Amino acid sequence: IKFHVAIIPLLSYRLPIKIKAVLKEIIAAEDKNNPLGDLALMDALKERGYDVARRTIAKYREQMGIPVARLRK
Repeated sequence: IKFHVAIIPLLSYRLPIKIKAVLKEIIAAEDKNNPLGDLALMDALKERGYDVARRTIAKYREQMGIPVARLRK
C-alpha cells in the first residue's frame, strides 16, 4: 500500500503537464479558419482518454498563453 500512496502525488503532478501537451498538439493541428472552442477541445481530449472539464481546459489554455477560438483565426 505504501507504494500506491507514494505514486499518486507523482501521477497527479504529471497529468496536467501531459494534458497541456496534448491540448497544445490538438490546437496546433486545428483548422486555422475554424479553430476549436473549449467544448470541442474537451471532446477531442475525451476521445484521447482524458476526461477534463471545459473550465479546466480554459484554465490550461490561458496558462499556456493560447487565446480563445475567435482570437485564433
